[in-house]
Amino acid sequence: MGDRRTTLADAATDYVLEHGLIGMSLRPLAAAIGTSDRMLLYHFRDKDDLVATVLRVSNDRSVAEIRELPASPGAHRAVLDLWRVVSSPHQARCQRLYVEAAALGVLGREPFVEVVAQANELWMTALADHLAASGLGAGGRRAARLVEATFVGLMLDDPLTDETTLAASVEDLARAVRLLWEQAGDRPLG
Repeated sequence: MGDRRTTLADAATDYVLEHGLIGMSLRPLAAAIGTSDRMLLYHFRDKDDLVATVLRVSNDRSVAEIRELPASPGAHRAVLDLWRVVSSPHQARCQRLYVEAAALGVLGREPFVEVVAQANELWMTALADHLAASGLGAGGRRAARLVEATFVGLMLDDPLTDETTLAASVEDLARAVRLLWEQAGDRPLG
């Protein structure tokens, strides 16, 4: 990405993370980031290219935060550490953006189908790598699917659930992941 395009992509991502993707219009976005809609279209092929870029930048930021997380001392702690990162305010906005894009992708609308598929692969690999490094080894990929599906459900319920119930659900997930891998005959995962 060129310097100006990169700058615009970062600013547009910040704007979309704050205001959401659904109903986004180029003129208000451009005005908010100090440019014009014509300049956005000069640097991005069209609105879909801009949206795809925003989704990639948001996902790259999210994945980077997971990758910065040091290995945890066991499966149980790994799930709790991942939740702490994933449920942070910044990550929550990235997750909301992902859910909006995924919903549009389910409807078959491009660029969402392709971008969400790419984002999923990068995100799942980051989760799996963290879980594998934290004691699950080759089982990290399987555990990542279970953890991610539960995290998405918890985040969707988050506005409707009190903190105590949410924390208990995350603790239950962490315990379940540890127990599943212990019962599978793998070495104890702490």
